[in-house]
Amino acid sequence: MRDVAADMKLPMLAPVENAVISEAEWGERLENALRMRHPGIDLSRARLREFGAQWFAGVQPNQAMVQALHQLKAAGYQVGILTNNVLEWEPHWRSMLRLDSVVDLVVDSCKEGCRKPDARFFALAAQRAAVEPADCLLIDDVDENVEAAASLGWQTLLFLDNAQALLELESITRVALRASMELSAS
Repeated sequence: MRDVAADMKLPMLAPVENAVISEAEWGERLENALRMRHPGIDLSRARLREFGAQWFAGVQPNQAMVQALHQLKAAGYQVGILTNNVLEWEPHWRSMLRLDSVVDLVVDSCKEGCRKPDARFFALAAQRAAVEPADCLLIDDVDENVEAAASLGWQTLLFLDNAQALLELESITRVALRASMELSAS
């Protein structure tokens, strides 16, 4: 993946997440890079040109965090999704999460031409939400994204696991999230 992006002088997944190239072209370039690095590699089952369909077939949403999102929305919080994603993957992740009726905005890298951790991405999200950066909270599992948002005045939460994230989220929002998670697990 680095080889594909390096040829374009972009970070590793930026070519496909910023829609500079299509998923099919990214897959083809990745196949070629793998064959160059590992002659004789068997890629017959890899389906790299349609990686999203293959990936999302085996992914389940984090139900605890989805439920927390619903609770925060019910408590009056504006909620959004900031995603570094691939244009062709949108139908897969939207049907998996089924959050269109809950989220107030989606800022998707493949439609914006920039991605986390780029400052423009966070500025765009705050602008679309019509709030100041200090009123935004990014929950992310990538240190670099959390650090970038924090440097721009955002509140941040580095996701490590559900228990830690929900505890921190309760502290920030003052909304009881873990109690209902425990009840739903019973």
